[in-house]
Amino acid sequence: MAFCRNAKGPLSRMLTTRPGVSFGQSYSTAATATPIYQSADDKTAFRYAFGVLSRRFCSQTPPAAAVQMSLIKQLRERTSAPIKDVKASLVQCNWDIEAAQTDLRKRGKVLAMKKAGRVATEGLLALAQNEGKAAVIELNCETDFVARNEIFQYLALTLAKQALLVENASQLVSGVHPVGLESLEELKLNLEHPKISGDTTVQNAITEVAAMMGENVRLRRGFVMSAPSPGVLSTYLHTSPQPGLGRIVGLLSLEIEDGNSPLEALQRVGSELAVHLVAAKPLFLTKEGVSSDALESEREILKSQAESTGKSQMAIEKMVEGRLRKYYEEVVLMEQKFVMNDTMNVKTLLSNLSKEVGSPVKIGNFFRMEVGEGIQRYRMFFTRKKT
Repeated sequence: MAFCRNAKGPLSRMLTTRPGVSFGQSYSTAATATPIYQSADDKTAFRYAFGVLSRRFCSQTPPAAAVQMSLIKQLRERTSAPIKDVKASLVQCNWDIEAAQTDLRKRGKVLAMKKAGRVATEGLLALAQNEGKAAVIELNCETDFVARNEIFQYLALTLAKQALLVENASQLVSGVHPVGLESLEELKLNLEHPKISGDTTVQNAITEVAAMMGENVRLRRGFVMSAPSPGVLSTYLHTSPQPGLGRIVGLLSLEIEDGNSPLEALQRVGSELAVHLVAAKPLFLTKEGVSSDALESEREILKSQAESTGKSQMAIEKMVEGRLRKYYEEVVLMEQKFVMNDTMNVKTLLSNLSKEVGSPVKIGNFFRMEVGEGIQRYRMFFTRKKT
């Protein structure tokens, strides 16, 4: 406003002089800031021009530094966008916080589309469970910093809950089944987070969070495991920042023949075996379940290693068979040493459990998943410049 008041005098003097018109001696009266009009139309034109210019100058005057910092803080709290983007939008929108928030969303969606091709190997697994099944999804981002963000974590948990709603004919059969990502992304959801709320689709919610985080955020995969009847479905999340989230997950179903048997013992052992899955990384349930390709490949490797010793063919065969047993103990769940008591293997653990509950117990299905597994990670190497 001070700027406008100071500008009023010079503007008056500039606008009292009309190009191409000579006022003779009357020109000296401009020094007294008294406008000279030749008609009523001149007076009206002057007032209109002066009002437009003064309003323009006043509107471009930025607020005080304290007000600017307050607006930046408010918009940052609303959107969680980077400070430089927040300030840029406020400046662009002449420090109108509502307009700047809209501008940020537009900027962010464009930026999210540009970053969609970047490698995202970090993130979280989110787990949701009801009486009939459990669903786990992997939501990826580029850095663990974003994975620790409350908005990212809220979105991951919301997507896991939505995955439980995806109906698939294959889920009627016991086992582990992939979630159709296209079906999931089209689902409607109602977000109720202070910084991201309202009715939207799964895909739009992911895009909006990517815009807020300034990174590529993508829903990579999802799986559903049905609970056995009778039996229990047990889960375990490793490196969990809060319930329902983690970097590694283990899911396991224990089936029991007698539906009247108490399930407390099954739930206890099932929880322990879910931890075992995360630690021991089994690939197969039984020796019979080992694929012929995996077995043949391992046999060739072991044979090549044994032949390098220069021993006889009979000795080589014995060495290969002995090392194959060791291979089974490493990759077959039933043959692995139980991580919580290595004096027994998992097969013996289930045998003891069957005796305890008075009915045969077996593992129906198991599943282990880890954030970023199978994604090619790119590393940058820097060399120190010689001086």
